Amino acid sequence: MAMNMGVKMVYKSVAIRYSDSINSLSIHTHTHTTNSHKITMTVIERKSDDSLQEKGVPYATQDECILADIGYKEELKRHFSVVQVFGIAFSIMGLLPSISSVIGYSLTAGPVGMVWGWCIASACIMVVGLAMAELGSSLPTSGGLYWWTYHFAPENAKRPLSFLCGYSNSLGLIGGLVSIDYGFSLMLLSVVSLATDGEFEPSKYTVYGVFAGAVLTHGLAGILTTKLISKIQTACIVLNIGIIVLVVIALPVGARDHLNDGKFIFTQIENISEWPTGWNFFLSWLAPIWTIGAFDSCVHMAEEASNASRAVPIGIISSIGMCWILGVIVNIICAAVINPDVEAIINTPLGQPMAQIIYDCLGKKWTMAIMSIIFCLQWTMGLSILVAGSRQNWAFARDGALPFSDWLKVVHKETGVPRRTVIMGTFVGLAIGCICMIDDKAAYALFSLPPVSNDLAWLLPIFLKLVFGASKFVPGPFYLGKVLSKIIGIAASGYLVFAIILLMFPTATPHVTTDTMNYVVVLNVGVWIGALAYYFLYARRWYTGPRSNLEDDPRVLDAVRVVNQELAKEESEKANEKQVEEHVERVVI
Repeated sequence: MAMNMGVKMVYKSVAIRYSDSINSLSIHTHTHTTNSHKITMTVIERKSDDSLQEKGVPYATQDECILADIGYKEELKRHFSVVQVFGIAFSIMGLLPSISSVIGYSLTAGPVGMVWGWCIASACIMVVGLAMAELGSSLPTSGGLYWWTYHFAPENAKRPLSFLCGYSNSLGLIGGLVSIDYGFSLMLLSVVSLATDGEFEPSKYTVYGVFAGAVLTHGLAGILTTKLISKIQTACIVLNIGIIVLVVIALPVGARDHLNDGKFIFTQIENISEWPTGWNFFLSWLAPIWTIGAFDSCVHMAEEASNASRAVPIGIISSIGMCWILGVIVNIICAAVINPDVEAIINTPLGQPMAQIIYDCLGKKWTMAIMSIIFCLQWTMGLSILVAGSRQNWAFARDGALPFSDWLKVVHKETGVPRRTVIMGTFVGLAIGCICMIDDKAAYALFSLPPVSNDLAWLLPIFLKLVFGASKFVPGPFYLGKVLSKIIGIAASGYLVFAIILLMFPTATPHVTTDTMNYVVVLNVGVWIGALAYYFLYARRWYTGPRSNLEDDPRVLDAVRVVNQELAKEESEKANEKQVEEHVERVVI
């Protein structure tokens, strides 16, 4: 069934409640719009503490009613607060672990690439975040990106574009798990190499073994209750900020006798590649693009967030903003303490440039301690992105888009967790990770795969809203205004097109050979073509776009209808009273 719920929704800032006695309710009505309909939004505050649910009275929360207007019943448990929604994105970004994994891309342009590359790219990413925050506030659902694509696309393109968007987003999130855990494996083994003074050199099979262990433990942790996972996000916020504070203080203290000056930090540009210096600077953006990604995880947690229409945009904007600011600080500190021979840092025998930077400042023991904390935090990054990805895949299966959707869409009743999509993400991640064993070029392709896939998935709804969706878009609590919203949409679309192109370029040289080619082109374009071919050859027979499942649980609609009846009755009484007052006034005059 297509998503056109012609139901008049009534909902409250806390809950929709109905009592046998209307005197126990305080009702205030105002207009709100959701989806493509104008909605009567009613604030209903209950004056007594009696449990309506125990009495069998129709009951629905505000979040349930907004979700019902989108077309879905509530199946997941809402244990994520605003802070914890921010936490899952901030945890996936894992600022210091991510910088440690990708700082080599910034270093090819020297300190200018580290500091200014991060700052400018982060500003562009924030523009995308603002555009996505508007959509997440208006239509908060775990399916988010592909749902919005379907909603705003022209009629004849709705189904194929939403199908493409969903598969690209799923690939990006599972690819993110693979790249994070591959980075975790390299980081852990670099600590072992440091402990043995370089005598230990892991084989590609050892690297994959550590990677597989990380993915499997994420799968086991990912099936825990939503409440426990939400608490893990709170801990991740504290730990991530704590390690950043430690490094920002410790590195300058350790390097106090050989700190670089401001001119070196802010103006020294390198070009450790065969590209022109200007384009090499753009390639330094790969570090922040890879790090400040997956903020769409806030969208995928929408059906587990309290007050989702506010929590989602706050989570997106605050996570990007925090990583932007703290990332600039971390990069300035690294540029201040780094060995001026940047090429030696990139080619460090430790295998990790960040490990070499810390080692030069603090010595072996401190480096091992800090890098151990960093790779532990990188493990939590993998857990968080597996959780977010499982919600995207669950929503996609709920709408019948994945193979075995009827099996995958089942939610575990006791925990409220879509365990089957967690398991699916685990094993698909293990399979994709085998690419790492081919060679370093294939491993690099895995690092570029998530941002390219996600950038396309972000671009589609933002661009379609801008071009085709002006009349369909109904603002939520977070709205930039008609003019600024359009400017942000144009800027975000332009940047995302540029980022997709940038991510497909070889990083070292313009002279493309089998050894220097960026195989992310093959991976991503292959998946996009495959998804569209799958749709047109087979899936178009049964994939009709988002499907409402409200008929499975009419409780929310019953609650809405009951309250609407009372409102209609109250409005009628008020109209009669007004007529009487007007009549009395005329008589008096």
